[in-house]
Amino acid sequence: MKNNERVFKMSFASVYPHYIAKAEKKGRTKAEVDEIIYWLTGYNEQSFLQLIENKTDFRTFFEEAPQLHPNVSKITGVICGYRVEEIEDPLMQKIRYLDKLIDELAKGKKMEKILRQ
Repeated sequence: MKNNERVFKMSFASVYPHYIAKAEKKGRTKAEVDEIIYWLTGYNEQSFLQLIENKTDFRTFFEEAPQLHPNVSKITGVICGYRVEEIEDPLMQKIRYLDKLIDELAKGKKMEKILRQ
């Protein structure tokens, strides 16, 4: 669990460029990455940019999220060797949900599928 704590304290702003790079390397866009983040967390552009500017950590990023999307339970599958639906730590599960969505984007899935519509 010490490892989890290290992740929780990481600044979201330090990981965000990696999400964008992963997507862009596969021909996707920053706008799509942002759309996924807004969908998952309920943040809007203004509140999200504030978090980036403040170098908010992952714990605070998810604790202050306006609303986790009601369809998050539809996010399933394996990321980093773990089934996201079986991760017991609620915060780590939210982080892995985001990882999984970005992964799906990079793998070329359509946005409607990624956003569980």
